[in-house]
Amino acid sequence: MTEAIVFDTEFTAWQGSMERRWSGPGEYREIVQIGAVSIDVATLRETAAFSILIKPVHNPILSDYLVALTRITNERLAAEGKDFVTGVSRFVEFVAGRRLYCYGRDDKVIAANAKLLGERTVWPRVAAFDLKDWLLAVGIPLAGVHSGALAQHVGGVSQGIGHDALVDSRSLAAAIRYLVERGAPNPLADS
Repeated sequence: MTEAIVFDTEFTAWQGSMERRWSGPGEYREIVQIGAVSIDVATLRETAAFSILIKPVHNPILSDYLVALTRITNERLAAEGKDFVTGVSRFVEFVAGRRLYCYGRDDKVIAANAKLLGERTVWPRVAAFDLKDWLLAVGIPLAGVHSGALAQHVGGVSQGIGHDALVDSRSLAAAIRYLVERGAPNPLADS
């Protein structure tokens, strides 16, 4: 395979929901954005990008907390957002069978959303490779580091303000590129 997909998601959240593991009344991790970059496995350069907003169903109004975190407003979501099936179907088309990589298990978040919404067939049973395992193996401490800050955390260049799924995907790709250029094994070539 000559290209791989590095992706990230943003999903509904409230003050303290992460600490509660989304166990509060009515708290669901509904996807609001999927961002991704296609990376040439040999050169680690970006060859294409993808970003889509998805309208949540159970919590259609984004919390002030999430708006401040992601800068995705309710107005923007209403104007640009797609339904879950359309959004994920477009992402699957972009992926086009290439291997998936993320920071954590965003693939499981998509699968959980498909189950929650009764749309299990829209997300194929494809597991993503968790880049946290590789980062830890090459000696990168990750406590408290989110994907959008990863490039800068490893010594590379910031890719923009984090908690935007496309920026976060680019940050992951930039971190990989930076570390591989300094001798780390290429995680996209070894899977």
